[in-house]
Amino acid sequence: MSDLVSQLAALIGIECVTEDPQILESHGLDWTRFYEPCPSAVVFPRSIPALQKIVLFALDQKIALVPSGGRTGLSGGAVAKDGEIVVSFDKMNEIGAYDEVEQTVEVEAGVVTQVLQDFAKSHGLQYPVDFASAGSSQIGGNIATNAGGIKVLRYGLTRDWIQGLTVVTGQGEVLELNKGLIKNATGYDLRHLFIGSEGTLGFIAKAKVQLTSAPINPEVLLLAVNQMTDAIKVLSKFRESLNLTAFEFFSELALQHVIKERDTIHPFAEASSFYVLLEFENSSEQAMESSMSCFEVCVTEGWVNDGVVSQSEAQRAELWAYREAISESITPFTPYKNDVSVGIARVPEFLNRVEAIVNESYPEFEIVWFGHIGDGNVHLNILKPDSWLVADFKQECEKVSQQVMALVAEFGGSVSAEHGVGLLKRDQLGFSRSREEIAAMRAIKQVFDPAGIMNPGKLL
Repeated sequence: MSDLVSQLAALIGIECVTEDPQILESHGLDWTRFYEPCPSAVVFPRSIPALQKIVLFALDQKIALVPSGGRTGLSGGAVAKDGEIVVSFDKMNEIGAYDEVEQTVEVEAGVVTQVLQDFAKSHGLQYPVDFASAGSSQIGGNIATNAGGIKVLRYGLTRDWIQGLTVVTGQGEVLELNKGLIKNATGYDLRHLFIGSEGTLGFIAKAKVQLTSAPINPEVLLLAVNQMTDAIKVLSKFRESLNLTAFEFFSELALQHVIKERDTIHPFAEASSFYVLLEFENSSEQAMESSMSCFEVCVTEGWVNDGVVSQSEAQRAELWAYREAISESITPFTPYKNDVSVGIARVPEFLNRVEAIVNESYPEFEIVWFGHIGDGNVHLNILKPDSWLVADFKQECEKVSQQVMALVAEFGGSVSAEHGVGLLKRDQLGFSRSREEIAAMRAIKQVFDPAGIMNPGKLL
């Protein structure tokens, strides 16, 4: 047992500390596969006092800390590659007080997103922030990255559902932010500084989460379209008549990877370039009639080639799987990911120009597109050819990425729409944020983490 582990064990208990090589590797890395994990130890605090002790110890010893939730991030935000202590929230996973009147619930940071969703469902409600990794991501990580997902179009981002936070700052102070109040006009709302801060100001320990009414009979349509400009027209048409919950897209190449990985069949007799998946509440006979009327118009106008409507809960899940299984199906190809956003109407033009940039330099690279077109968030995935070494592939993709980010800046977009900045996007922050904004962010970090021990090297 190392001296570091002995000291940590004396603070929080030997059962809450490990230097097991397998756990060091698994907890020192997120879904980003371009870094070698190298943490000194992994700790599993069970309470806020234990978490505070860890931070104060790290301050005294001048050791960096990296937060670890479900490790489903795609920007390297939970990577520990320089001997840091990984702080895992796996054991801080209790669901606390539920307020039936306010429809809020207190949750510890390690609560898995789907567990929270299931809790809401058991009370006839929903926690509407949803994404493919809901079964393994944790609410603390969702908050730290202000996660978006597949239903932003209707329900917004994680930020919109957090009524209060308990955090431990980089100075070891425990702060209760907003205390779950709906109205609170007493100056700066520090809660919103920690939402999206990626663990660089302090650690989110507990949250008071707002729930909402459950959707009524959600219905899914999967539509085949030839080009992205048609997808935008389809979005406009359906929004005229329906309150959409989601509006997603993916390419034929993305679909082929899902079909192969899941050993399933193609949803259509003939392939199209792109597919649109939309969801709405089938709350009345009129809603379904409106959806079918919109579909007919889209077919008549030539925007849609074919379509499938879910006939059961099982088929609804099956249609969603074509979209939600994409990330998992392409993971074996070491994808270089860019999660960006631009104005919705400009998505088709942006996609075309990005493809031109990549194909000009690297025609052998396969590009897989998918995303949340209803909110302008697209995911560019460049897959590594078998013959390429990972290091060489990453180096070349970074060159392409600089051109792509310059294009994002030209379009007035964001270099990271929902996965955070982490390590992967840190040096590209200037494409979306001004020099003055970044200086203000550094000043804020100095207030909460003057010693620089909280997830150093990430975001800034």
